[in-house]
This record gives sequence, C-alpha cells and structure tokens, in this order.
Amino acid sequence: MSLASGAASRKMRAFAVVQRGFGMKGWFGRIAASVCAAVILIASGDNARADFGGFVTGGFGGFDIFHNYTAAEGRLEYRFAQRLFFLKPLIGTFFTNRGSVYTYGGFRIEIPLGGRFMLIPIATVGDYEKGNGKDLGAHIEFKTGVEFDVIFDNGIRIGPAFDHVSNAGIGKKNPGEENAMLMFSFPIGLLAGSGR
Repeated sequence: MSLASGAASRKMRAFAVVQRGFGMKGWFGRIAASVCAAVILIASGDNARADFGGFVTGGFGGFDIFHNYTAAEGRLEYRFAQRLFFLKPLIGTFFTNRGSVYTYGGFRIEIPLGGRFMLIPIATVGDYEKGNGKDLGAHIEFKTGVEFDVIFDNGIRIGPAFDHVSNAGIGKKNPGEENAMLMFSFPIGLLAGSGR
C-alpha cells in the first residue's frame, strides 16, 4: 500500500513539474509575441509607420496593490490612432514576476484637459493566466481604469495609471485586483523619425 501511494505521489509531483513548465512556456511565449509585434511595427518602413500612427506604450508598477498577492508588473501596449466615434482601440499584455499574464484588447477615450494634460479612461477584455500569482476566478477578465498623462513637445506622454481587473461575476469567485502603473507612450511618427 505504501509503495503504491509513494509511486502515486511521485507521479503527481512529476505532473506538477510538467504543468509548471508548460505554464512558464506559455508565459514567455505571450510576452515574446507581444514584444515581437512591437519590434516588427517599429522596424517597418518609415512611411508605413508614419501613416499607421498611434503609440507604442510601456509601463511598470505594482499588481494587486491592496491585497495579498502584490507583485511587480510590466506592461506593453499598442494604441491605435484610428477611432470609432470617440473610442480609440488598443491591444496589450501585462505580466508579473509571479508568472501571471493578462493579454487583452479594448478601447480608450482621450480627454484633453487643457495645456499639456490628458485624461484617458480605458476598458479592456482579455485572457488571464495566473501562473504562480493570484487566482482571479476565471480566464476571461475585464480591466477598467484611468490614466493621467503629461504631453511633451515631441508627443511623448508620461503619466500614472490605476486600474481594476475582475471577471464581473462570470466565475465562481471574483476577488479582483488593482494595479498602479507609470506609463510611457511613444508616437509611432516619432519612432519613424518623421515627427509627431
């Protein structure tokens, strides 16, 4: 009986190792895909980048800042210049040092506040993989938040962002989490060397 239970225990530990391996592989894969997409866009022809417009945005900060799974967070987005009425689309991903990854798409509203300041409400939906981090209760998660930017003469935007991620009750549990970030947005035209 003890031999059988010992063998079962070894199999379970081996299975857990395999699961962690696939999880980390998926985590690196998602980050690599996002980085590659940004690099391809930046490395494309000057005219194509200038015509396409938009912003490459990155940031760093804290994940789950009010609860027990606080982690370092990085974020990478592409913010389109095109609009649907007053809504501007974006795609992106964030990742933590605990292996959590959220890959998403959504919309933002850019509200000029006069002078060099802009308020940007953002709403997204996407896939969340918890890795070794917080279990948010579902793979489908919604992110809503706001960013406050200072706009420089060359079009670069820098500012703090705060957002909340939850599954809106579609999972059996919905603990949610909050992020505080410092975001940096670089105009594609500037990266193309053609100004704003």
